[in-house]
Amino acid sequence: MNNRGREGEENAVIALKEAGLQILAQNFRSKEGEIDIIAKDGEKIVFVEEKAWSTFGIENLRYGLDARKRHKIIKTAKFFLSKNRQYNNMSIRFDVIFVENNSVTHLVSAFEEGV
Repeated sequence: MNNRGREGEENAVIALKEAGLQILAQNFRSKEGEIDIIAKDGEKIVFVEEKAWSTFGIENLRYGLDARKRHKIIKTAKFFLSKNRQYNNMSIRFDVIFVENNSVTHLVSAFEEGV
């Protein structure tokens, strides 16, 4: 991870903590992919993709979070839940945190698992 990515993720973690979320894991990996941040928000487990871009604005987020990337995040989330069964009865949510020039935008329920 480059410096911009590390700094963006640190800003995202700070924003999540300030919003009252408990951080459970960072950079969780499986053979399917990686989830930047996994947090607990009340009775929900939140899988967070952090994007730190300076070239593209938030309106171009769809290019960095296409169907393939979302699919990898969902598969990795399922793997996390299979390894952490204490969370199996909780609701889940997929958020995106967009960091641009130290400005943080938290998109709650940015996408859902397709049926």
